[in-house]
Amino acid sequence: MKKYSIKDIAKLSGVSVATVSRVINNNGRFSEETRKKVLKVIDETGYQMNYSAKSLRMNKSFSIGILVPDISNYFFSDVVQKIEEILFDKGYSTIICNTTRNNEKEAAYLQMLESKGVDGLIVISGANEFGFDYTRSEKDIPYICIDREPKDKDSTVFISSNHYQGAFEATEALIHSGCKSPVIAMHARRSSSGKERYNGFKDALKKNNIAFSKEKNVLIADIHTEDFPEVISKFINENPVDGIFAINDSIAMELLQKIAKLGKKIPEDIKVIGFDNMPQDKYSSPTLSSVKQDTDKIAAAAVDSLLKIIASPGETGDAILIPVSLVVRESSL
Repeated sequence: MKKYSIKDIAKLSGVSVATVSRVINNNGRFSEETRKKVLKVIDETGYQMNYSAKSLRMNKSFSIGILVPDISNYFFSDVVQKIEEILFDKGYSTIICNTTRNNEKEAAYLQMLESKGVDGLIVISGANEFGFDYTRSEKDIPYICIDREPKDKDSTVFISSNHYQGAFEATEALIHSGCKSPVIAMHARRSSSGKERYNGFKDALKKNNIAFSKEKNVLIADIHTEDFPEVISKFINENPVDGIFAINDSIAMELLQKIAKLGKKIPEDIKVIGFDNMPQDKYSSPTLSSVKQDTDKIAAAAVDSLLKIIASPGETGDAILIPVSLVVRESSL
């Protein structure tokens, strides 16, 4: 099979080599007719670009590193998939690194991504509450943060759902449906998004003249520990719980099962609202109310912001807040 060069593509398309290059890189001026003609020839000939030569010529790798704390988490995997699709359409490959919320693993992945010469980094959430610190890097790689506040906010763009809004509206929905003693169910690990949800819950109670107490209104529970059922049972039996805002849907789903085993009815005795709007929320029994994050807008904002920083390193220091929406189902009616 003949190996075609960019000159061959230009000749067969009846345009210049420069025009073919502009079409391939989607950069510069050319008509839609020209674009279709060039892409048709590329498709018919099976032409493949020499990305190594292109990378050397432009001093770019056309690759982006993505640090994600838990790829099994629905929200994270959904955002990563959408980011990858957008970047692919723009000619970039992605290297996805699952850090499992481990600082040492994150540092090792960062070193690996730097050695591969990625053009940029997308950092999603993270290992701890102290923010993403990139000062330890030997290379000045452009990066943006999603749901993880950077230590140096002037050097990047921070993109986040409006976690405060989501928690506030979810808690108010519980109160307006008759709950007198709402509770927030959360894990002990604190992240920037978790803190915003916690603050939204507290402020909703304050607005509705409900006294807040850490002992009575905060349920700390880790669904991955063996004593999770006992923790839930003890808390509910010792407190007048009639509504629970779970900080994520994984906790909410476990609560649906454990509350039923305690002989309580949902939503008659205890109403439950989660956060993330996972696909299985529609199929649980009862179906789960949840706060929906707009992953399409988050992914688009992330790619747009990073590519702008890559092209113009000074375009940093912004914070982008993406609105959320409450999806009401049977568990809180």
